[in-house]
Amino acid sequence: MASSRLPGKVLLDLAGQTVLSHVIERCNAIPSADFVCCAISDNRDSDPVATEAERHGATVFRGSEQDVLDRYYRAAVSIGAEIIVRVTSDCPILDPQVAEKVINLLLKEDADFSTNNSPPSWPHGLDCEAITFDWLERAWKEAVDQFDREHVSPFIRRHPDVKSVNLEGPGGFAVEQRWTLDYQEDIDFLRALLSQSPSYPSMPQMKDFLEVLKKNPCISAINKNRDRGNSSNSVD
Repeated sequence: MASSRLPGKVLLDLAGQTVLSHVIERCNAIPSADFVCCAISDNRDSDPVATEAERHGATVFRGSEQDVLDRYYRAAVSIGAEIIVRVTSDCPILDPQVAEKVINLLLKEDADFSTNNSPPSWPHGLDCEAITFDWLERAWKEAVDQFDREHVSPFIRRHPDVKSVNLEGPGGFAVEQRWTLDYQEDIDFLRALLSQSPSYPSMPQMKDFLEVLKKNPCISAINKNRDRGNSSNSVD
């Protein structure tokens, strides 16, 4: 709710429903997900976000606005999570199958942390991370830098003891895409993209969106001036 560039962005309308409801729906479609928990600020300004999350069946945890690592840790404890899959609520067309692959990679490699953006090779907006509870707890106990507390995973990403793995994406045309929400151009882009997706209101996946964009390059042009480097979500 407190976004300076696009206030209230997670409650904006996107194809007849809120951005947040799209995120929750897609998180529920991740095959291995047992819970969808919205870890929301305890600031009163975020009350409408909590209400909307509960309306769509998500578990809600309220915690520190600034210490997001503490919020994530306590949310994980509250639901007994063994693996935490981290996505952000400004990525309304995240791909459940990509998230599932990130989880499977963590398990297959017996890793502590897996992601799909180190280095980036997927559309920006499909970013996700899977973290074991043990490492989330260690970060919660040991991280002291304000940046680490605010962004949850940097302490884990750079720790020399962490076994970290990355899910490689298709690169090329896909990695050039910006599907996250920080600016007015982004919501305009997402609305145009969904309006041209033949399978909507079923759940289009990455390949469906890429096909639309290849046929309609004018849609990509809507937020082309906002590249990956201009986004606050490169870590989040």
